This record gives sequence, structure tokens and C-alpha cells, in this order.
Amino acid sequence: MHAHGAHVRVMDEQRLSPDEQSKFDALDATVVFQSEENLFSPTPDLIVLSPGVPYDLPMLAAARDRGIPVIGEVELAGHFLKGPVIGITGSNGKTTTTALTGHILKECGIACQVGGNIGTAVTSLIDSSRDDQWNVLELSSFQLETISHFRAKIAACLNVTPDHLDRHHTFERYAAAKGRLFATQTSDDFAVLNYDDTVCRGYASQTKAQVCWFSLRHKVSDGVGLNDEEIFWNNTPFMGRSQIRLRGLHNVENVMCAAAMAHLAATPLSSIGPAVQSFPGVEHRIEFVRTINGVDYFNDSKATNVDATLKAIDAFPGGLWIILGGKDKGSDYSPLAAPLHERAKAALLIGAEPPYPYAAAPLIKKALNSAVPLVDCGTLANAVTYARQHAMPGDSVLLAPACASFDQFQNYEERGRTFKQLVLGLF
Repeated sequence: MHAHGAHVRVMDEQRLSPDEQSKFDALDATVVFQSEENLFSPTPDLIVLSPGVPYDLPMLAAARDRGIPVIGEVELAGHFLKGPVIGITGSNGKTTTTALTGHILKECGIACQVGGNIGTAVTSLIDSSRDDQWNVLELSSFQLETISHFRAKIAACLNVTPDHLDRHHTFERYAAAKGRLFATQTSDDFAVLNYDDTVCRGYASQTKAQVCWFSLRHKVSDGVGLNDEEIFWNNTPFMGRSQIRLRGLHNVENVMCAAAMAHLAATPLSSIGPAVQSFPGVEHRIEFVRTINGVDYFNDSKATNVDATLKAIDAFPGGLWIILGGKDKGSDYSPLAAPLHERAKAALLIGAEPPYPYAAAPLIKKALNSAVPLVDCGTLANAVTYARQHAMPGDSVLLAPACASFDQFQNYEERGRTFKQLVLGLF
């Protein structure tokens, strides 16, 4: 915005580091402490939220009451971004599907850049955007809840299951935030939706876009389906399931969605299978780390909610030592009980303990009860050590916490990399 002549005032509830302050000084931006007094003095023409700032803060409600527009970073970027957008949302699988879609396009010679919630802010893609280049964007509910004009030429939703209820308060509000991606589309656009997911099916009636389905369990007339070991576009097989290197049935869904989007973006069907086969996967998503004495170690630190952990568990036949815990997000952990009883030897619990107000370990204990042996480890280092001492050849040790990482780590990436360092240091 500074480059377009705006005077920028930055508000934060914490004092900035010297490096952060110097960046804003270079932009001639005013930095103030977050308060309602500072928000309205002087009165801003526009308020742009960082994704981590809740839209329903009282001071923001007061701003809207005064007629001040309150938007998010994605909505702001949409006014300046060149080229068509592929927007991908969902509770789980967004990062893998976004990276895979970009990979397929690039492998097939179609110009694109990848960003959004996957790591590079959408506003940071503006300068490198071109009219002849796709913008492949991972979009979270936090980013989508404030859009009104931002539009995706191709929009996709992988699934919608309870998550971030500490932020959105109800599942309905969380689902509605994701649905904003489809509400802004036109009849010239495409909505790629999971037919097997009830909420995703509901988005079809909320969009003007042409709907393309993908489904693991149903035959779809418009879109991508699975028939035994072959993946179809309508009635045309275009790749085999064996070409997917990623572990788990949920990754078959991710591939089907990415394939549909890539084909709608002019990728030939015959080119999709080889491109998928060359995709190595994404860090922290059921990422193989190492085998020690016949025991395999996997990092799925990105499993920050219960549904993601269920999908990870489903990727293993049994012999699991699963590491659970962290910061609770208002989740119901009881769905983990039955699959862990069937496939896990033990659940190793980590995370801050009470009186930390969001400690998940006690809630997980209560939900799992006697479904699986529970071991209080406290720290990730203790969990890895315990698994090393007790796991047998043929077993798998899986970090899939079902929780946020913010009680002991800065983010899930730090948690995953710490796990990998600990595993690589074992002997």
C-alpha cells in the first residue's frame, strides 16, 4: 500500500523488535501500540488485518460501526494481483494440494507462482504476478472470512471438519468463512468440490461457478473419480493410483482435486500422472524421517486438528506409537479412540500442563480413556526417547499431535523440525 501512495500506520499488541521496527521505518510507517484510542486517532480510511487478528474484536466492530472498511490481506492483494487465481481451502490437505497443483502446472510448462497460507503472503506475490501466469494460493478460514471482492477463477475445497473453534466459536461460522471463496465467483469460474463431504456439497448451491466434483466413493459425471486402481476424468482414465507416491487415502483425494484444477487450467490429462509421480511431498506431512532397528519414524506435525490426525492414523496398518498433544483449539478428541485402539500400541502425550489454560493432554486422556495405553511424556524429547526404548521392529513412530504447537513451539514447522532433529540424533 505504501508503494501506491498510502500512509501506513502499524498496530501491534507487542513491542516490535529492532529489525521489525527498522523495516517499517524504511517505509515511513508509524508504529503504535494496539488500542482503541490509537486505532481512531487519526481515523483510518481502511483497516487491513493480519490473518492472526480476529475479525470480531470489539475495537474492529466499533470501526465497522463508524463506516471504516475492515479487510484482510488477501482482499487487499486481490485489488492489485495480476493473472488468474487458483484458490484452495479446506480443513486438511491444503498445503499438499496447493504445492502439488503448482508442481503439476510447472512440470507441464504452465506459468504459475505459489503462495498464500503455504508461506508467501499473497501481497508479496503482487510484484511478480503477470497476466499470463496463474497464482496458486492456499487460503485459510482466517484469510477468507474478510473477503468481499477477491475472486478465484478456480476455487477448491477439500473437506470441512471442526477446527479453529477457539477463533470462530461455532462450526457453522468456520464453514461459512471457507464458503466465502465460492460466494465471490462468477459463472465464468470453476468450483472444485469434494462430493463425499456434506459441507463441500453445500457450497455448490452458494456459488455461480461451474461445479466440478471429485470423489473417492461415488461416480461423478463432471469431474474426477476413482475406480479401483484407476483415476478418471468423467469416463476417461488418465492415471493410476500407483503413480501417487504420497502415503494415505486422503492423499488420493488431494491428488484428485489437484488434477481437476490443473486440467481446468489447461493441463493435458496425459501429462498429469507423470507430474504427480515426480512430486516428492511436503515437509511435515506424513514425512518419512528415518528407520532405526526396523522402526520407521514419521513427521506429521502439520496434523494440528483431530481430522488430520485421523487421516494420518489411517495411513498405517498398525504398530503405531503416536505422539499427541499441544495447545487445545476447542477440539473433541473422542473420534481418535477407536482407530487408536485398533492400530496403536501407545499414545505418548506432550505439551504444557495445567495451569496452562489450553493444555490438551488432560483432555486427550479423558477422551481416550482406556482405548490405548497412555504415557505422559511432557516434552517431545521425552516422547522420542520413550518410543526409541519401547518400539519393536515393524512398528512406526508418528508425530501427529491433533493440536496447535504454540504452547511449546513457535509454530508447527519448529515442532516438526525439532522432532526430526531428535530422531536423527538417536543411536
